[in-house]
Amino acid sequence: MPYAAISYRIKPERVEEVAELFAGFQRVNTPVFTDDDGKEVGRLLGTAVFVQDDVLVRVIHYEGDFAQIGRHMGAQKGVHIMEEKLAPHLAEARETDTRTVDGFTSHFRSSVMRCVSQLSIDTHPQAQGQN
Repeated sequence: MPYAAISYRIKPERVEEVAELFAGFQRVNTPVFTDDDGKEVGRLLGTAVFVQDDVLVRVIHYEGDFAQIGRHMGAQKGVHIMEEKLAPHLAEARETDTRTVDGFTSHFRSSVMRCVSQLSIDTHPQAQGQN
């Protein structure tokens, strides 16, 4: 099951305010995400948020079609509330209007960090019967 990470640049003097925002984040109404036809194409398995200095990283654990996660998240009221509260704490204003599903999806896609490595118990040599 893969992971993805989204980065945010924040004002360093706002770390505690941003930490409080994410600590009180309203979860999405369902972990299941669907395509345009309503067919289930994946699930959000978990998220974690890390912050240090001027960098905040949200790690997303999911299964299924990653391309559909941004659309799913962009349709969630809690995500738009968070975006509005987060805006004054960002080091730079968003280049897209994240108040719409399409705008949030575009921003989400452009914020994904490059994955360098993902290791799990499933890929461990001992799990595959190798020594």
